[in-house]
Formats: sequence, C-alpha cells, structure tokens
Amino acid sequence: MALEITDTQMTATVNGNPIATATRKGQTWHATSWPAPLTYNQAITAMTLAEREATHGPNDPFALTWREELADG
Repeated sequence: MALEITDTQMTATVNGNPIATATRKGQTWHATSWPAPLTYNQAITAMTLAEREATHGPNDPFALTWREELADG
C-alpha cells in the first residue's frame, strides 16, 4: 500500500497497482473514489479509505468511520 502526493495529484496504490486518484482543480480535489469535491485533507482521507477498502473490505470499522466522516464533510 502506498499513497503518493504531489501539488496537483494523489495516487493510492495496492501491490503497485493504482486503485484511486485525486486531482486538484483550483482549491478543490476530485477523487475517482468519491463523488463530491474535497478539500486537501478530505482527499487524503478518500485515498486512505480506498486503500483500506481494497485491503480490508468495505465493512471494515475504519473504512466505515472514514466514509461517514467524508459524507458529513
């Protein structure tokens, strides 16, 4: 698992394969794994959530908490 972050893009990978990306557009981030625009910190959470779900499943307690946190935005 890895999370690579630059000024304009984030990429979450599992076993060397990209599973989600987020791209900065102005002041917001747009993640392939989340339907709504995000802040920088929310985009990191979305990438972490994508990694966690890929490795532990969508019902993992941490994944459930992070998903709720992002939804409450």
